[in-house]
Amino acid sequence: MDFTIRAIRPDEHAALGEISARAYLDGGLLTYGEDDGYLDVLRDVGRRAAEAEVLVAVDADGTVLGGVTFVPGGGPWADIAQPGEAEFRVLAVSPAARGRGVGEALVHACADRARALDGCGRLVLSVVSVATAARALYERMGFVRTPHRDWDPLEGVLLLTYELTL
Repeated sequence: MDFTIRAIRPDEHAALGEISARAYLDGGLLTYGEDDGYLDVLRDVGRRAAEAEVLVAVDADGTVLGGVTFVPGGGPWADIAQPGEAEFRVLAVSPAARGRGVGEALVHACADRARALDGCGRLVLSVVSVATAARALYERMGFVRTPHRDWDPLEGVLLLTYELTL
């Protein structure tokens, strides 16, 4: 790998916020486009870092290539995690870094963190159905669909769920 996965630093919050917002917007993942209220959540990396664990992939020059929010065993950022589970959210990779294994490495880092938690048996996530590249990545990595846990945070927005047994 020509990049490193580590905890985010405060001076990188804005960069990851913009990468996250652009990935969701440009990928057509936001139901309401530029008017989607979730854009504020995507850009507010400072809040995520204060309430969960935010990991970044950075190259040798320190350029942020992507990031993910890891939620160990619940907490304010857990959408679907139950006792004995960890969750990840807001996986995003910059367009320039796609195809380099950044997303996969970030998911592996989340799985490693989940395995290190006492009593954690699963890593779970939610994803919009149109995120076909993300869904393919998760399935390739061994995540399985859990349709009984699918949910809709807003009218007309169905989130599909997956889990990885650790």
